[in-house]
Amino acid sequence: MPTPSTKACESTGSAADFLPRKISLPALARAAEKCRGCTLYCNATQVVFGEGSANADLVLVGEQPGDQEDLAGKPFVGPSGKILDESLEAAGIDRSEVYVTNAVKHFKWEEGRGKRRLHSKPNWTEIVACRPWLIEELKLLEPRIVVCLGATAAQSLMGRAFRLTHHRGEFLESEYTRNLLATVHPSSLLRIPDREARHAAREQFTQDFRLVAKKLKKLGKT
Repeated sequence: MPTPSTKACESTGSAADFLPRKISLPALARAAEKCRGCTLYCNATQVVFGEGSANADLVLVGEQPGDQEDLAGKPFVGPSGKILDESLEAAGIDRSEVYVTNAVKHFKWEEGRGKRRLHSKPNWTEIVACRPWLIEELKLLEPRIVVCLGATAAQSLMGRAFRLTHHRGEFLESEYTRNLLATVHPSSLLRIPDREARHAAREQFTQDFRLVAKKLKKLGKT
């Protein structure tokens, strides 16, 4: 497994410099492959762009791709994705009708024991640099509801001062959607050592999606 590169990587400071002239989801995905808006591309295997229904009423925004997502080039295909899928199913939400993406499109990592690649939280500069991709995705999709998975995703859309602990499970209005709900990232559930506490946390996570399903139904989603 490679170690993070220490070489100097050039970046422009914003993904806006790489947006295509004609905006569409396929065009954005292709353009993102060449993004040098921040230096995270240096150590990532590939960009991991959003995917899902172009007619999605519901968009899920995570923090960044993980190790398995980086290798597969698809969002939420690892252990976190399994928890997400199970919670969506329990809430009666079909993932095939959902669009799933991340606030940051490249995997930021550090070397752990046995040369494992461990998640490293993106900093604010990297979040802001990558945000143009997410904004264009939301402009195209015009979702009825956006669910932010974790504080990084929520702050990307609601500002750095947003506190997940204060607003979890609330429907808030933002610049990009009239209904934004923030909950925890499913990876946080994997780190809870106590079995009963982990079970309770997963139930609460699923309950957040039950609120989303109820809201979708109220908005006319059948």
